[in-house]
Amino acid sequence: MDLDALAAARGAEWARLDELSRSRRLSGSEVDELVTRYRAASADLADIKTSAGRTAHGDHVSTMLARARLRLTGAPENVVRQIPRFFALQLPAALYRVRWTTLVIAVLFIAATALVAFWISGDEALVASLGSRAQLEYYAENEFTGYYSENPAAVFAGTVWTNNAWIAAQCVLFGITGIWPIMVLVQNAVGVGTAAAVMLAFDRGEVFLLFILPHGLLELTCIFVAGAAGLHIFWAWVAPGRRSRGEALAAAGRSLATIALGLVIALGLSGLIEGFVTAQPWPWPVKIGIGALALGVFVFYMVFVGGRAHRRGETGDVTEYEAGTPTLTAG
Repeated sequence: MDLDALAAARGAEWARLDELSRSRRLSGSEVDELVTRYRAASADLADIKTSAGRTAHGDHVSTMLARARLRLTGAPENVVRQIPRFFALQLPAALYRVRWTTLVIAVLFIAATALVAFWISGDEALVASLGSRAQLEYYAENEFTGYYSENPAAVFAGTVWTNNAWIAAQCVLFGITGIWPIMVLVQNAVGVGTAAAVMLAFDRGEVFLLFILPHGLLELTCIFVAGAAGLHIFWAWVAPGRRSRGEALAAAGRSLATIALGLVIALGLSGLIEGFVTAQPWPWPVKIGIGALALGVFVFYMVFVGGRAHRRGETGDVTEYEAGTPTLTAG
């Protein structure tokens, strides 16, 4: 094979391939042209290597093909550029997907907590089964409120943050079981309801609410969201639709695991409120107002920012380059 003659004959085509692979934006017809020229240049490279082995002409064509291949298959985004996309699109879109399930869980949780609280507090035998009267009275008068101030605020905030973040992560990551999120939610509802029952039995119900609401508004909402995300992952496995169970589960896991990362931040904020606000001797409207403001910001981000991301086609999933090209399904 005369490599110089081949280079002269194909030079314009190779140059066009190189031009297309360097272009920042391509139209539909240009993408088709890039694919066609890529195939033709690949055939030329195969001929060169078969007849002459490694040559300068072959290396030149190989370099152009590598650039064209990268242009066709995409490239990973810079990490710094991924951060704004995560917070502006991926995370809010994932939260938006579970908004209604979160609301249902919240209503059921509050109902179950109230049922446990009033059922136990209304039956002296059930109250007595929780401990001696002296122990329960000490809990209601001192231990419940003292819990929020017995440790330095920073240490306490860090402790509750890591504990709650771990609970939320478990709800999401073990959501495939379908049982774990429900178990966590039921345990929390019973636990909160039992604490409320003791406080009600000693006429301290108002104190219970005043100490729970500042941080609990956001903290419990985060747990509800985590439970909703876990159940959505489970449902993707149960009812995958037209996709295989593996594909549906992978897509749901990628997109909704995003929520676990976001909740770490939200629970960090609720931990700061619990550590630095709840136990402070400030007016209750101020402390509850801070908690309500934190919840309001979270709900706005979830519903309004998430709704905007959803309308742009975001689901919370990673980009196609990061996830791999999906299998096309007819219909």
